[in-house]
Amino acid sequence: MEMRLIKADITAVDAEVVVNAANSSLLGGGGVDGAIHRKGGPEILAACRAIRNRQGKCGTGEAVITTAGRLPARFVIHTVGPVWSGGHNDERQLLANCYRSSLQLCIENNLRTVAFPNISTGIYGFPKQDAAETAIAAVQGFEDRDLIEELVFVCFDEENYRIYQALM
Repeated sequence: MEMRLIKADITAVDAEVVVNAANSSLLGGGGVDGAIHRKGGPEILAACRAIRNRQGKCGTGEAVITTAGRLPARFVIHTVGPVWSGGHNDERQLLANCYRSSLQLCIENNLRTVAFPNISTGIYGFPKQDAAETAIAAVQGFEDRDLIEELVFVCFDEENYRIYQALM
């Protein structure tokens, strides 16, 4: 797997699949989630509603896949990151599960290029350095990583970009 880093808006990234830092309702929200739903259009919300009707909410660390609507990507993987609670509630493990669950959906759907945002580092308050270390370790440790051709970490803000740049 080739890992790359870019500073960009994930809604403009042309990859087979972009990952959405979703909330458990799957019905849109703020930050990355709101941007993906706004730019992707009603098709994404309709697909998320269908998933909700079938299985209920999405648990922390889990992931589901939908159409990408009007985004340049073909699909969106929605994963629910943990809210930071001081590191005492398995937040690192749950965040790592977000990356693993998303990559597993890529494998199951024969998707070879994936773009990840900085999951849980916005309103969920995960420390950015800790989140970046967890993300990189999770993707590097993913058992079937050779089945993914390219993984792009997409940083919207300069601080996350500098952290990932130093780690990669």
